[in-house]
Amino acid sequence: GALSGGGMHYEVIPVGAYEANCSILWEDPALAWVVDPGAEGAVILERMEKMGLKAGVVVLTHAHCDHVSAVNEILAKYPVPVYLDAGDADFAFSPLNALPPYRSTRRPAMLVTDKKDGDTIACGGLSARLFHTPGHTPGGWCLYFEKDRLLVSGDTLFAGSVGRTDFPGGSWEELEKSLLKLKELPDDTRVICGHGPVTTIGAEKRNNPYL
Repeated sequence: GALSGGGMHYEVIPVGAYEANCSILWEDPALAWVVDPGAEGAVILERMEKMGLKAGVVVLTHAHCDHVSAVNEILAKYPVPVYLDAGDADFAFSPLNALPPYRSTRRPAMLVTDKKDGDTIACGGLSARLFHTPGHTPGGWCLYFEKDRLLVSGDTLFAGSVGRTDFPGGSWEELEKSLLKLKELPDDTRVICGHGPVTTIGAEKRNNPYL
């Protein structure tokens, strides 16, 4: 995977019918982060095995089925905590969250939903601050690895675009406020988006009409 900053490595794996980006991030290979395992759990696990990685934590940027559907496949091999904002937790594991070809997903046993805006998650030498970024969904968040100058933006921000707000719980007003938070990050911050290519905050400030 590509290197970022001191010791962080990351690998982005597009999975499923909507090619959602599952990101694997690590400094300590025994405690890798798995963010948004949305489908194709076997593919994600096989790629981790090839790179000598074990999961230490799973983080879901938001509830949508294309970002959460393989979570239990990862947990079957690595029973680790799963972080998701409380605002998305009910919808994520309800029958409503099944857009064919995705089926609804069983609620994981070790689901942690008490993190708030500004809190951090730390695992395996990496630490991310949580930005609560509602708009695409009520409980969306972005992960900001400040030391490594990297943002995992989920479906809040894409290269050249932003998340849709016409799904249940979406709000354009909320999304605009969330984007203002992201605009304050340093221009050289790399951004792994929920779909599509990696970009930077600076490039989006220059080229993205929504920023």
